[in-house]
Amino acid sequence: MTLGSAARAEQPKTPPPPNQPARAVKARPHPHRIVRHIRQRRDDSDNAQTALSERLNKNTVAIIAGGVGSTDLAAAQDLAVVLDDGDNLRILPVVGAGGARNIRDVRFLKGVDLGITQINALARARASREIGTLDDKIVYLAKLFNEEVLLLVRADSRLTAIGDLNGRTVSLGEAGSGAQLIGHDVLGRLGIAVHEVNLAGTDAIARLETGEIDAVMLIGGKPIPTVAGIASGLRVLSVPFAKPLHDDFLPATLGSEDYPGLIAPGREVETLAVGTVLIASNWPKDSDHYAKLEKFVGAFFPRIAQLQASPRHPKWREVNLAATLPGWTRFAAAQEWLDHHRDLEAKQRDQFEQFVREHGGSPASPDERDRLFRDFVKWSEARARR
Repeated sequence: MTLGSAARAEQPKTPPPPNQPARAVKARPHPHRIVRHIRQRRDDSDNAQTALSERLNKNTVAIIAGGVGSTDLAAAQDLAVVLDDGDNLRILPVVGAGGARNIRDVRFLKGVDLGITQINALARARASREIGTLDDKIVYLAKLFNEEVLLLVRADSRLTAIGDLNGRTVSLGEAGSGAQLIGHDVLGRLGIAVHEVNLAGTDAIARLETGEIDAVMLIGGKPIPTVAGIASGLRVLSVPFAKPLHDDFLPATLGSEDYPGLIAPGREVETLAVGTVLIASNWPKDSDHYAKLEKFVGAFFPRIAQLQASPRHPKWREVNLAATLPGWTRFAAAQEWLDHHRDLEAKQRDQFEQFVREHGGSPASPDERDRLFRDFVKWSEARARR
């Protein structure tokens, strides 16, 4: 050791200046406390995620509808737009095939709460018992709208009547779909035998345009979104309301305003129509599924006027929530809602009539009286919310 280093080593340490506290040494947390803190944060996160999962599953209503570009799917998407209320109520449209497949999915598929199907498909499924007895297993919430049969051929085709399809290659929709069921029914009753292929709507139209098949039969409320935008190259073939079809179909027409690229201006094409219905499984009243559907009814039924206004699909304007489906049971919460509001409307009409009498008014016509009554109801509801 050198002399200088020894001198430095012998120097006393300088004490801290007076009145200046010594620096405190920060104590480190005990390792067990750190572990408990991490576990608590993890538990809080898990609990929050569990609560969110339960809330989403409790308040999400899945509706199985038709294929991509179908009217049924457009209707389900309209319901999502109008009824969605964050995590309190969420409508989840599900792409389906319609017809018997949607009935089967509502009956058996976990996660599917509601389905849109054709009324004659529902009757066929009950009669066949292919998926068991349905009378006490399936209920309906509301009759919806009519859907039309749309029979497409190429514009340059020599096919001029549905009978010309005999022996031709025709797409009747996906296997098990409403289009296939109705196609079999219509062609069978008319005695027309075709070479059937089963393609989804967009695929079938693409094959028709290239000449790989001769015709496409679609079922959907006019205008079917997939078809409405077709500009040219195809045309609509008439489906007459023949006597063998009278029991299960309705007469209908398609016009240029429905499909401007397929029907000449001012011309109408004769076709058939079938009704559609919104169905659910017949859940017990004390079940979570019942409570979920009851919440859906409470959101859907009061907003039917919003669904019937633009820009929602025009087919909503055909819906009358009070219309019944003979032979089937309505979902109990839906029937209770209708009963309550029927009584409420009767009471409101009495109040309205009294109001008119007291003020000496007399609407010029029944339509004018109904319009004034609707205004009176809106005014009464707005006043009650104050």
